Amino acid sequence: MGEAFIGSEALASGALTRHELARFHDRLLPDVYRARGKPLSLRERTAAAWLWSRRRAVIAGAAAAALHGSQWVDGDEPVELIWNNGRSPAGLIVRNEALDDDEVTRVSGLPVTTVARTAYDLGRHLPRDRAIPRLDALSRAICFSREDVLLIAKRHLNARGLRRLREALPLVDRGAASPKETWLRLLLIDAGIPVPTTQIPVQNTWGLIAMLDMGWEEFMVAAEYDGDLHRTDRGRYAWDRKRARLVAGMGWKVVSVIKEDNPADVIARVRAALTSRGWRARD
Repeated sequence: MGEAFIGSEALASGALTRHELARFHDRLLPDVYRARGKPLSLRERTAAAWLWSRRRAVIAGAAAAALHGSQWVDGDEPVELIWNNGRSPAGLIVRNEALDDDEVTRVSGLPVTTVARTAYDLGRHLPRDRAIPRLDALSRAICFSREDVLLIAKRHLNARGLRRLREALPLVDRGAASPKETWLRLLLIDAGIPVPTTQIPVQNTWGLIAMLDMGWEEFMVAAEYDGDLHRTDRGRYAWDRKRARLVAGMGWKVVSVIKEDNPADVIARVRAALTSRGWRARD
């Protein structure tokens, strides 16, 4: 058996003996097993969690976001379920919460919170600096309406975390191509720098030469987060250098950011670039 399955059901049907179950299969969760020796993906862990609930729970949170196509969800992320159960094994988060019928859909045969309900849960349950990267990634995968999310909030007026959700939603930007880009955008906004536009196209007479991570077109200033790929892939590095020269030749001033940079220095460099182009901070 390649997929996760309920052990007691396999025994009852005669598909396996107790000896075969114990010798050739790993126990993932109470009474949930899978063939031994294969790496376990988040999708498989999610299916196993649902089976553990005896097919009664609805998948929610980051696991639901991943099923909807969201990137940047680690394979060892706890699987969240909405279900009335007081005890949950390690690796699962079970929440006994109100859930309307139209807040549930099916993805790959599994019951999952809708995109809007998933966004609602992420925005309520996670702290701001974790929620917004998750919401950015979900929105990038499958665009959701903030109004639809707020409509769900109106249905559940006594739910916890609604203030946190309402504060996070205006900051969601589907143009963020990675959690680090979200981090950089929030860093600058929190420092009082105007909200940047994301994914800015730069073109010359031959066509598109770059999509800048974020920036302020009025001042032709941009900020870009350079990930490790820029250093480990020599071809990518060479193209990025050429790209930087082309963008500069079009009049853009680009502030490049790497993970080792001090946040205060990043803010100062962006402020200086904007100020040099005529921006003035409000008192």
